[in-house]
Amino acid sequence: MASRGASLLRTCLMLLLLAVLPSVSGCNGGLYERMINTHCLAKFKGDMAGLDRGLWCSWPDTSEIYEVLTKCTYHVALEMDCFWPNQIVDRFFMQIHRDYFRDCALTGRLLHEPPTSVLAPFIAVPVLVTLLMTALVVWRSKHTQGVL
Repeated sequence: MASRGASLLRTCLMLLLLAVLPSVSGCNGGLYERMINTHCLAKFKGDMAGLDRGLWCSWPDTSEIYEVLTKCTYHVALEMDCFWPNQIVDRFFMQIHRDYFRDCALTGRLLHEPPTSVLAPFIAVPVLVTLLMTALVVWRSKHTQGVL
């Protein structure tokens, strides 16, 4: 019974420590959010404004800009003694994607029709097979003699 009480006391102390630790950390979430908006987002907006809007969905054209933004949020987090990634960064990048990349395909490439040289065989082959099978069935139904 005494060991169960000690175990319960130990569990309560651990839960209390876990509840207190986040508030003791050196990260000021509000200040961190203002800093990444002031420093990182301002540079990102400038870099994206310098890029033709038609290239925003092109990963080769935006990857360096996006990487600079990611590194900036990471370095600000390190300087402010914040964990990275965190909920603030997640919300920040979700807003970036809503503002700049919402019209982009998931693969990072714009969707377009395949060339006719690729599309034609995918249409022609099933049509020809269907016509051939229909002709075979009709021919076979007219020539039923000798079938057991």
